[in-house]
Amino acid sequence: QVQLVESGGGLVQAGDSLRLSCAASGRTFSSFAMAWFRQAPEKEREFVAAIRGSGITTYYADSAKGRFTISRDNAKNTVYLQMNSLKPEDTAVYYCAASPRWSGPQNQNQYSYWGQGTQVTVSS
Repeated sequence: QVQLVESGGGLVQAGDSLRLSCAASGRTFSSFAMAWFRQAPEKEREFVAAIRGSGITTYYADSAKGRFTISRDNAKNTVYLQMNSLKPEDTAVYYCAASPRWSGPQNQNQYSYWGQGTQVTVSS
């Protein structure tokens, strides 16, 4: 069983930066692929970024490329999402997810564990 707890969300202005963190319980963190998803009001949850267990391979949604960076610290059981140049359309609840297997970064069904989410609001 893995528990995920996100933090770092908040209210910022367009152009600002935020770093989200997701702390995971358990001793097998490095064996999990980790990802960030987000859900805006009245929209479906969408993929943002993912990182394989080693931390070497990363994946990004087109909307995140060049502005967001996903990273992980396996010694701290934590995955991060550095978000720069934030836009109002980035406003959403951001969820951390963990997968013990791999079938592509955007396949939400493979992620067995999800956090409770953290709100990010970007004002114009």
